[in-house]
Amino acid sequence: QLQLEESGGGLVQPGGSLRLSCVASGFTSAHYAIGWFRQATGKEREGVSCLNMAVGSTLYADSVKGRFTVSRDDAKHTVWLQMNSLKPEDTAVYYCAASDACYSGQPYDFGFWGQGTQVTVSS
Repeated sequence: QLQLEESGGGLVQPGGSLRLSCVASGFTSAHYAIGWFRQATGKEREGVSCLNMAVGSTLYADSVKGRFTVSRDDAKHTVWLQMNSLKPEDTAVYYCAASDACYSGQPYDFGFWGQGTQVTVSS
């Protein structure tokens, strides 16, 4: 059973940076996708990025393009989300999730989820 664990959230000032980690365990295939999602209070969960592990390509939501970057270390079964130039509207609980492909990048495409990590952007 694939398990995911996020870490790295916290409080940061506007314009600052954070790096979130997603560590996968219990699954060894390279043929899957890792998505990052976020959910702000009172809002629906939305996709932030999706990394296709097999081809190494990453899709980003328009709201984070140029500010967020996904990277990976296969030996450590870890995917990172580097978040730069953070804005108050980036405040949310961030989740990583896994599926066999990115598909439409919607939450319902992903069957395995981490517990989430809070990111708060505030002065």
